[in-house]
Amino acid sequence: MDKPRQGFAGLWNISFGFFGIQIGFALQNANMSRIFQSLGEDIERLPGLWIAAPLTGLLVQPIVGHLSDRTWLGRLGRRRPYFLAGAILAAIALFAMPESPAIWFAAAMLWLLDASLNISMEPFRAFVGDMLRKDQHSAGYAVQTAFIGAGAVVGSLFPAAMEAMGVANVAPPGQIPDTVKYAFWFGGAALFLSVLWTIVTTREYDPATMAGFAASEPALAPTAAHDLAKRGPGSALAWIAAGIAVCAIQQHFALLREVLLLGALLIAYGIASIAAILLARRGHRTNMLASIIGDFAGMPPLMKRLALVQFFSWSALFIMWINTTPIVAQYHYGAVDAASADYQAAANWVGQLFAIYNGVAAVAALTLLPWLSRRLGQAPTHMIGLASGAIGFASFLVLRDPALLIVSEIFIGIFWASVLAMPYAILASSLPQAKLGIYMGLFNVFIVIPQLLVAALMGSAMQAFFPGEPIYTMAFAATTLLLAIAAMARIVPMLARQGG
Repeated sequence: MDKPRQGFAGLWNISFGFFGIQIGFALQNANMSRIFQSLGEDIERLPGLWIAAPLTGLLVQPIVGHLSDRTWLGRLGRRRPYFLAGAILAAIALFAMPESPAIWFAAAMLWLLDASLNISMEPFRAFVGDMLRKDQHSAGYAVQTAFIGAGAVVGSLFPAAMEAMGVANVAPPGQIPDTVKYAFWFGGAALFLSVLWTIVTTREYDPATMAGFAASEPALAPTAAHDLAKRGPGSALAWIAAGIAVCAIQQHFALLREVLLLGALLIAYGIASIAAILLARRGHRTNMLASIIGDFAGMPPLMKRLALVQFFSWSALFIMWINTTPIVAQYHYGAVDAASADYQAAANWVGQLFAIYNGVAAVAALTLLPWLSRRLGQAPTHMIGLASGAIGFASFLVLRDPALLIVSEIFIGIFWASVLAMPYAILASSLPQAKLGIYMGLFNVFIVIPQLLVAALMGSAMQAFFPGEPIYTMAFAATTLLLAIAAMARIVPMLARQGG
């Protein structure tokens, strides 16, 4: 028995909620530093406040994935309860954020917002796999990617649109401009209504029906938590030792304090692994910690190889998001003073460039990627997307006319569309349905880890190797995508053996 084929309306309804979720992410990414600084925070302390985003993703996604695999609330279903809960909490955070009376309140709302967006977002990835047959996975994630791109464009441009309509873009010291307030309020409403649309217009398959679908499909054997009982503590102790070594290196070489976070996470994972092993040995094999650690340690081989591709891909993306504004200001506008008019003009142009690549991604997801996937297969299509990103990043080193950077963003937009669609399509077609939520949550950890590594290490690397020359971070990003292509090449024969 196979799932019924979905028409375009079905594909639309399944993923429309991502449009609002991405508006929320875009508003967060574009405006949180502005909100913190408007409330009087020093620029040097911004990274410490921003660390909420990757940390909440690292913690929330595996937990929500684990829980959503085990949830069934009648008519509300398996994944949709998490859509609804996340949307309500995120909307509250978006409405409250621009009314923040102090930095501590804004920081608390950032934690709530990012956690809530992750609660909604992670099950959406598994939802596509739940609702669609394998031959529609590429199309399903392509539509989802189109909504991500469209939501990012709307969220990024909305404050500027408000200013163009005459809304005040400045405010007295300690207050947040009306353009930002209206943008966040609009984003809260758009997020809630778009997620509600998906909840109302879709109906999930009940557990018995899903079991019938799974019985007719070849599935990878899931890694049982009880396998942990057979493991020794050696690998866990190695993680702890690695974390201690990272902290010692940070102290010895006086690296940026963010490096300590990396060491702390390694130590925490080692301790969690020991706790999970002890729980498994004592018979607590359905415990959430033991299940998550067991599934993470025993990921299927294809997922491990895709995770390496994700690691390199998202490393390049985070480098771009952090460094594009200073690069364009310094090398294309000749400005290094953040208070200068040229620097502000460069920053405005970067905002438009980011809107361009998101718009390109929305179009490419619906047109180019499905066309390539049908003709070449999913893995070769993603390799083309990765190569497009490498070209886009490398072009920053040779193009000096700011207008020509539109060409760079077109290549980056194709890459962005591929990153958001193809790995998930490959993964959803290769995993057992019963574990789709937890595996998608664990897979998304490899989005978070690169962000933490880039935040922890890139600043120290720049100081050591190319101080005052941020352009070389784009060369580094292009190189990581070449490594991603090499990692992706190792997946092609695996998919060929599976007939994919």
